[in-house]
Amino acid sequence: MARPRVYLDWNATTPLRDEARAAMLAAMDAVGNPSSVHAEGRQARRLVEDARAAVAAAVGAEARQVVFTSGGTEANVQALAPGATRKGGVPAERLIVSAVEHPSVMAAGRFSPEAVTVLAVDRNGIVDPDRLRTLLAGGRPALVSVMAANNETGALQPIGGIAEIVHDAGGLLHVDAVQAFGKIPIDINELRADLLSISAHKIGGPKGVGALVIGDGLTGPQPLLRGGGQELSRRAGTENVIGISGFGAAARAALSGLPEMAKVDELRRILEAGLRQHNDVIVFAEDAPRLPNTVLFGAPGLRAETAVIGFDLEGIAVSSGSACSSGKVQPSHVVEAMGFGPELTRSAIRISLGWSTTEADIDRCLQAWKKLAGSLIKQSDETEVERF
Repeated sequence: MARPRVYLDWNATTPLRDEARAAMLAAMDAVGNPSSVHAEGRQARRLVEDARAAVAAAVGAEARQVVFTSGGTEANVQALAPGATRKGGVPAERLIVSAVEHPSVMAAGRFSPEAVTVLAVDRNGIVDPDRLRTLLAGGRPALVSVMAANNETGALQPIGGIAEIVHDAGGLLHVDAVQAFGKIPIDINELRADLLSISAHKIGGPKGVGALVIGDGLTGPQPLLRGGGQELSRRAGTENVIGISGFGAAARAALSGLPEMAKVDELRRILEAGLRQHNDVIVFAEDAPRLPNTVLFGAPGLRAETAVIGFDLEGIAVSSGSACSSGKVQPSHVVEAMGFGPELTRSAIRISLGWSTTEADIDRCLQAWKKLAGSLIKQSDETEVERF
């Protein structure tokens, strides 16, 4: 009998929570369009607004600040648009993004390429505050986008300090909190973020639904989708009532489950200690504060694509970084931005844990790594010799 598989790719997507599944099944019976004024429409509207309140509460916002989207990517693209401003302020005309952002942010939203500047990071993937001050000084008003937690390394950015620098320069701050949401406390007011992106499927909700949370007093950004008055005219299109209902239920469960992350953090430390028993292993961003569930590691001579397949054949799901590249295994732009060379950039493997991960799962993973490590690194070395 085949051994059960071990899922350790929670940063790519999470299992659907029971609470979200139940909410979605119930919402399937709501026949009305939430924009309709009759009883059936009002029933659907209640489901949407109940979920909106739950999502808002999970990030310290008011319900009116939440705009539902098709996911984190759409939320990011909507946020990254010229012209947003605070009351009495000057509209943002340029964009500054950190070098380790998610691909949907690196694509720069609706800014033209010449209006975009990439902000360098240090060896742990943390932005350079002095460099940020220099980029903001004396220039046109800027929108700055820095993620709360990196989706590959788990490194946490000092968002509060970044917000102070950005606001002192008259700029706006967008925070991609997709990967941090549900793993650490997220409060838009404590972060002092002007715009915040989150996604349902990273917290046990369904795929295909997310939200952009817009800070108080902000004008804009302009809608990405036009043609209807939904979401207070901030995102046209009939709301995904079923998905949104699941999002709301998952947000409630994730908020109440935050204390469970202490157990996950303990498992991560056990995992890292086991990985380091192979002397060549490097844990990226190991000197930075990180998410409790995320390990990105590599080794000279190791090829990530080979390792991911090897783990998969051992019944363990891991990844080589971001899952947003159409299934392709590519060198990590995050590791490259942190100053590591091509050999380590090609070696990065991400293992990410979740609320149902057990110590037995970690043991299975480490047993597989012990079995695979020597042959994978040796095989990769031989491949490099043959190539050159």
